[in-house]
Amino acid sequence: MLPSLKKLFPFIRKNKTFYLIDNVKKLEIFYQEIYDKNLFGVDTEFDWRETYIPNLSIIQICSNNKIFILDIMKLGGFEKLRSFFMNEKNFFIFHSLRSDSTVLSKCLGIKIKNCFDIQIAEKLLKNNEIKSYSKIVYDYIGLELDKSQTNSDWLKRPLSNDQIKYAQEDVDYLLDIYKIQLKILKKKKLLKNVMNLSIKESKLGQEPFKKLRLDRVKRKLSYRDKEIFLWREEVAEEENIPPSFVFRDKTFKKLCNLKESDKDFKSTIMKIFGDSYIAEKFIKRFT
Repeated sequence: MLPSLKKLFPFIRKNKTFYLIDNVKKLEIFYQEIYDKNLFGVDTEFDWRETYIPNLSIIQICSNNKIFILDIMKLGGFEKLRSFFMNEKNFFIFHSLRSDSTVLSKCLGIKIKNCFDIQIAEKLLKNNEIKSYSKIVYDYIGLELDKSQTNSDWLKRPLSNDQIKYAQEDVDYLLDIYKIQLKILKKKKLLKNVMNLSIKESKLGQEPFKKLRLDRVKRKLSYRDKEIFLWREEVAEEENIPPSFVFRDKTFKKLCNLKESDKDFKSTIMKIFGDSYIAEKFIKRFT
């Protein structure tokens, strides 16, 4: 039998119960609490500075009267979570959802389908102006959010009180804003546009990194250039490091113009990579 909710979750804030989900028992309570709900606000916090695949720290999920923070670093067995996010009856509200879609798909295999992006909605409503979450909250709710924890260390445990407060606020107002925007969008006959654009953003977040990155530059590249570009992506993914850690963009053209017959071919490659292991991989692949 599970312990009482009060014992496991002694948190109340702004009339919303706050649940920090950091063990298996609490995760089961989370599934019980959301079972009969179908509208949720969602955000994620992650670190993506020194890896190819983001390191997902937490997922924040908000219903009408509850906020859940799932500590992904302390949890496992995410089959039920995938089912929750991919359940056709559930609908999810985000702000700037492409990054969240990217992280959820790459880290947990979750592909968001039923979604709405309040940033996209606001862009259509306000002459293509792209607004931050804090600006939209201020405009609709009249509150100023403290964003000082945006670039804090989300991989450090325990999470600080400031981080937890920040994480709560990042989902707390999503549903309220969505409901206001929904009425305006229906009146202006823009709802279908927002829905289509939101789904498009979610799908873009689910694309392989190398495809997205190559699509941005492929028109400027020769066949050999593309091969080198994709090789860097493959090495970065294999080593789980950012592509710039393999070689920097500013040396890309220099590598592309190198020929095996060049006098300083190998020494130039070693100088560019600064890593004999990766340099040897390049030489093996392109000679």
